[in-house]
Order: sequence, then structure tokens, then C-alpha cells
Amino acid sequence: MIKFQTLTILIPVYNEDRTITQVLDQLREVELAGNIQKEIILIDDCSTDSSVSLITTYAVRHPALGLRLLQHFTNQGKGAALHTGIQAATGDYIIIQDADLEYDPADYNALLKPVVRGFADVVYGSRFVGGKPHRVLFFWHSIGNAVLTFLSNMFTDLNLTDMETGYKLFRRDILQGLVLREKRFGFEPEVTAKMARVPGIRIYEVGISYYGRTYAEGKKINWRDGLWALWCILRYGLG
Repeated sequence: MIKFQTLTILIPVYNEDRTITQVLDQLREVELAGNIQKEIILIDDCSTDSSVSLITTYAVRHPALGLRLLQHFTNQGKGAALHTGIQAATGDYIIIQDADLEYDPADYNALLKPVVRGFADVVYGSRFVGGKPHRVLFFWHSIGNAVLTFLSNMFTDLNLTDMETGYKLFRRDILQGLVLREKRFGFEPEVTAKMARVPGIRIYEVGISYYGRTYAEGKKINWRDGLWALWCILRYGLG
């Protein structure tokens, strides 16, 4: 069994005022196994809505949660927000939490289990394995995701089922040791390719819930991001 004290939760935020308070409520309520503590870092990527004011108000109302808010004053992309958060993290492990309601923090303990038992350095939460609920949406997105995962696996020699998942859990020292460049959604294939090359790395995958949203509900990723992800698989897969 591995004992560690703190899980850093990174939340990139860009115009999420419809959901951010609910996400923070979920994080406040979730209890981590083994009395693991939560370090919650939000990185606002120059939102133009009321996201920042909602976060600061929430932090005042719930001081015990210890929320940290970092801000970009120009919009740079999700990957850039994560770069900022990764460098600020102090927990033993880092998990990425989107600021919408697509992923459920109640799944954290499932992701932590292979780590706590001493088996894993990295854990991906797959939307496509296990018996947990997932919303049925976007046939072509699912095909695109399968193609990107398949191509990523070809270069990394991994057998992931969901490379593009939003839930990724990393040992902090390993993640902070990577040189990451992608500022938008290319973060996912880049970090996967670079993690796969770390000597002796132990990567696990567990099933998670997925409550997908439509574009009307605020989904941001589009086909252009899929093409860029393909380019990133080739770029970083070839070294």
C-alpha cells in the first residue's frame, strides 16, 4: 500500500459560469479514501463571463476548501491553463477536472485505487470500459475518438481505450518533469506520448461515468481540434 497525503485537483476554466459552482459543490462533498487531502487549483483562461466572480465568492463562503485561483489575462487554451496549474501543484498526485459536469468526482476513488495499492504511476479514466453510466451522444465523435486512440496506441505501444479522456491522474513529480508544449486540446495526445516514454512508467485504466454535454450546453471541442490531435499524435509519437 502507498501512503500519500494530498491530491491536487486542477480545474481549467473558460466561461463555465453555468456549471462551476456545481462542480465545486461536488468536490467539496467527495471524500477521498485513506484520508487523502484535496488541493484544488482553478486556472481561469481569461473568461468573459462571471466564472471568476463565482469562484472568488465560493472561496469566501467555503474557506476550509482552500481554493486557489490562478488567472490568465489573455485566452491561451486548455493546455496552457494546465501548464500553469501543473507548475503550481504541490500534491503527491495530480488529477485533471473539467469545469463542466461531464465528469463525476465520485469516480476519484476508483482512479486512486491502483495508485494506493502500489500498482500505478498514472491512471486514465475510460468512458468506454466498465459498467458506469455514460450519456449517448455524437456518433462521429465516438468514431473520431476511437481513431485517435488507436493511432496514439500505435505510436506509444499502449492499449488504452480512451486516450482523449478528461480524467487523467499523474504522479506529480513525473508530470512536472515533462516538457509540455501544446496549449489547446493537443495536451491529451502530447502528454500520453511523453508519459509512455518515461522509463518504467506504470499506466493503468479504470472505467468512469460520463455525462456528456451538447454544444448548446457549452461543449467546446470541435473537428478542428480533432485534426490537431491527429497532428500531435504524429509529431510526438515520432519523437
